[in-house]
Amino acid sequence: GAGRGGARLSRERRRRGRHAGAARPSPPGSEPRRCRGGPRRGRVAGVRRLLRAGRRGAAGRGGARGRRGGGGRGRAAPGPAAGAPTRPAPDPRPLPRRLRLTWRVPAVPQALTFSGKCRLTCLYGAVRVLGFAVGPHQPPLPLLSPPTHCALSLEALPAARAPYADPRQLRAARLKLMARFSPECAVVLLEHLDTAATRFLLSLPPLCRLFEPQVSRAPPGAAGSPTPRRPDGDEDEPDVTAEAAVLAAVLAAVGIVPCGPERGLLLSDSTLSALQELVRVCCGECRAGCVPVIMVCGPKSIGKSTFNRYLINLLLNHLPSVEYMECDIGQTEFTPPGCVSLSNVTEPFLGPPFTHQRTPRKMVYYGQTSCEQDTERYVDVVKYVFSSYRKEVPLVINTMGWLLLVFSDSGLLLLTDLIRLLSPTHVVQMDVYDWKAMAPLTPENVHLAPGLYTKGKQQAKGKQMDLSAAESWKCSEGEEDASAPEYKLGPYPTPSNYLHSSILRDMSILGYLGQLQPPDVASVLPLHSLVPYQVPFNAVALRVIHTDVAPTNIMYAVNASWVGLCRIPDEIRCQTAGPVLLTQTPICDCLGFGIVRGVDMEKHLYHILTPVPPENLRVVNCLLLGNIAIPNCIFVSQEGIEGEIPYVTSEYNYSILGSGKLRKKKHFKKRECTFQCDYT
Repeated sequence: GAGRGGARLSRERRRRGRHAGAARPSPPGSEPRRCRGGPRRGRVAGVRRLLRAGRRGAAGRGGARGRRGGGGRGRAAPGPAAGAPTRPAPDPRPLPRRLRLTWRVPAVPQALTFSGKCRLTCLYGAVRVLGFAVGPHQPPLPLLSPPTHCALSLEALPAARAPYADPRQLRAARLKLMARFSPECAVVLLEHLDTAATRFLLSLPPLCRLFEPQVSRAPPGAAGSPTPRRPDGDEDEPDVTAEAAVLAAVLAAVGIVPCGPERGLLLSDSTLSALQELVRVCCGECRAGCVPVIMVCGPKSIGKSTFNRYLINLLLNHLPSVEYMECDIGQTEFTPPGCVSLSNVTEPFLGPPFTHQRTPRKMVYYGQTSCEQDTERYVDVVKYVFSSYRKEVPLVINTMGWLLLVFSDSGLLLLTDLIRLLSPTHVVQMDVYDWKAMAPLTPENVHLAPGLYTKGKQQAKGKQMDLSAAESWKCSEGEEDASAPEYKLGPYPTPSNYLHSSILRDMSILGYLGQLQPPDVASVLPLHSLVPYQVPFNAVALRVIHTDVAPTNIMYAVNASWVGLCRIPDEIRCQTAGPVLLTQTPICDCLGFGIVRGVDMEKHLYHILTPVPPENLRVVNCLLLGNIAIPNCIFVSQEGIEGEIPYVTSEYNYSILGSGKLRKKKHFKKRECTFQCDYT
């Protein structure tokens, strides 16, 4: 009996040794083995600590009961020799719940979530930032993660690595160092980022702390959060507090601060499935010759812009370029507010809109942040911009969330017109849980429902559509639409210091004006120190978009205003000194924007400050003045102004009738005579 029991125990030891691996206890006096990887070191140490606790508990129970097996009746088990490792006898009773361990531990990808700005260069491996995969073959990329938006995260990607240099040309020390990196490892270089646009933004007092995060204690386990050591004082437990302090100090020297993962982008499994499906469709249909058109719609502040950025960055991993059409005139991506534009995206955009202002391929200045006052012109502008789409690469269309907040009135009707006009192949409808949702935008509902300017398809007898029921529709549990896959998108996290949409629009304008700063000058030049362009009155036509202004007061309205620099097909002919006033708002190309610094009535000149290059200014022949105002910090927060600030007064009486902001009733009026949509 004793021999058979000893054989069984030896087999049990060998079996445990194969499965436990590095977690086997070391002999007394020997140095404990440490795992080469950083995060696994603490995990293995914790396993050792749990095993020692289990052995102590099992040994105590075994000593009290005695050895079960053929060693003699009622005789205690022989103790171990001096200096030998103690191993308890197998106990038939199950171990406590906290000691039930699984030895197959999958490799958890590391991620660094941060706030701030830096320049990223991947030296080894690959990392993913907002859906875009960065490898060693790519140039440095700017990362801008202000605390006003969702924080960016660097995540290591286990990808196949092509040699980026001849091993014979590398030094032996570098080859030895690279041999120690695991396939899941990525080495990145983070550098301090300082551009002319960021310097201009930080020079303004309201934005001087734009990229500095709020001081808050990160949750335990987050990158950079101080994690105290365990009270048992285990020698195998790494000093996480010291490592976090060193990491935070190194990253702070670059210009970023690590934060908790809950500040980053949180994507549910269904969201990732929807993104993967769209990427698969775009890559497959482009190879087959069919170019998809994706329209993203949903309420305000639900994450449409973030979804579009992530989707476009994913597509740029497989395609050389993606077209992006901006139909949200209130929160634009690449331009100042009030524009409908079509942009060709070839590089990832890894920051909020005010950090990547660029000139689109086609742009029309609508002049307002909402289309509720003139929906007919809005539809004409969208149709004009969409006509420039070449249908060579996939197109992503962003829509206004304001439309679905008022879908009970006429916003849904206008959205239906846009779907019929743009004919998307895929519609991404984002919604919020526990909210009165709108009817699904299925092909059947879109064809049957009437639009604001288009008619719906007539239904057959016996299929009457109840509009009131459609407006108050809410998906019941267990009921799904079988015509299209449904991916429920969870709500995106809202930063604690959430900014109003008007402040975000001002930041986009400031980001655009940052292009006026010369790139080779370290200091920030105030806008009043820059030399403006002189434009004669009779060289350009003038039109105020959003309201009627008497000709005698037109120059008062233009002075110190934000104007769109446009090109109309008609030639400007004026025999007098001007100005030339238009009676109707044209739908024309907008080449950029500028500030009318002053109006010289004696010389009949406009003084315009703009970053538009001179070769494009030669074709500008129209100035459009809309309802987009210059941010107040441009007037009151610039350095170098002595004495009274121009265009600013502190003596203003708001009690005078008409001195405040003009409020208009916000409602639509449906046209009685609708027309069929011209799909060509």
